[in-house]
Amino acid sequence: REIRVALEDMKFSAAHFVAFRGFREPLHGHNYTVGVRAGGTMLQADGYLADFGDVKKVVRVACKQINNRTIVPTRSDVLSVQVQRGADGRGGQVEIGCEDGGRMVLPEADCVLLPIVHSSAEELAEHLWWDILVAQKLASILAARGVEWLEVSVSERPGQGAQYR
Repeated sequence: REIRVALEDMKFSAAHFVAFRGFREPLHGHNYTVGVRAGGTMLQADGYLADFGDVKKVVRVACKQINNRTIVPTRSDVLSVQVQRGADGRGGQVEIGCEDGGRMVLPEADCVLLPIVHSSAEELAEHLWWDILVAQKLASILAARGVEWLEVSVSERPGQGAQYR
């Protein structure tokens, strides 16, 4: 048994670039969509495997945290990422130094610093899986209902995306 939730409002718009040894693509953006599948062997007494409302709520929160931001991968091995706070402790800047000598400085409020190596759809799907299950506390809700697995998909555009289970 399986459920799937992939609604039009489960989305975020974000800028990103992928960088690895010897390569950095230009900063650009996508209108990402997020989907979730969950599975288990038994329905509960209420006839559901899981409550769609529980899933939708946490996915929307996760998307909102990234929406209209530049995704900065803080675990990159080819980028240096430094946050410099203003004198008042607010209004900081994120400075990104690139292996090729390029440098970007962005307002901190315009960035989301994620503990990933690359801002690829594959790593975003894995990050959101952990964020949805752990940070948003969906794991305990789903486990109590007998859900055995969860898959998160992130698409950069229709027909082009990645899944993490």
